[in-house]
Amino acid sequence: MAPDPLQRQLFDDAAGTDSGGADQLRLTRVPLAAEIKLFLADDPTLLWARLEAAAGRRLPPPYWASAWAGGQALARYLLDNPGLVAGRRVLDVASGSGLVAIAAAMAGAATVTANDIDPYAATAIALNAVVNDARLTTTVDDLLDGTVTEVDLVLAGDALYNAELATRVLPFLSRLADRGVQVLVGDPGRGHCAFDRLEPVVSYHQLNAGAAEDSLLDRTQVLALLPRR
Repeated sequence: MAPDPLQRQLFDDAAGTDSGGADQLRLTRVPLAAEIKLFLADDPTLLWARLEAAAGRRLPPPYWASAWAGGQALARYLLDNPGLVAGRRVLDVASGSGLVAIAAAMAGAATVTANDIDPYAATAIALNAVVNDARLTTTVDDLLDGTVTEVDLVLAGDALYNAELATRVLPFLSRLADRGVQVLVGDPGRGHCAFDRLEPVVSYHQLNAGAAEDSLLDRTQVLALLPRR
């Protein structure tokens, strides 16, 4: 079987064989969580076009090639507060690059599962985990309409990216919170998490960090989803 075009590209970049173009991935320290390095794209749109050309079919946007602001905030919070995850079973939803999952693993979680329905994201997460010496597993199953068990902490870094996604993610997270699972959300104020059970925990100035789409957002928050009373 021919190698997956993304996997081949990722490992070429990891070996330092890229051509230096804007459509390449570069190993980059995350601005708000400099302990973590990720393979990120200078221009995700160009990367997307090249990957589609290599695959010969339409692909979802490479959200995994950017360090989104909500994920950065959540990663920072976990690294600064390792007691939140130490020894616990963690699920990271819409993991993208794996940033939040990697932070949880580095903070001492017993197990970490990074979930993203994009198989390309799963490949990126696996490589980023190796680079950061982080032990985790990945799944590409769509979990949002089902029931998740054997988890103590669920993380969602920038998983409320648009209204359509928020209408699926928030009920899923709410069901978990109602069962007593701790739920933390990272969001830079995109306007899709107006939910009366989300309680601010900490706020960070973004300092022009993250994806280009985040450049006009001046801060990002970590929020706790409270159980229904």
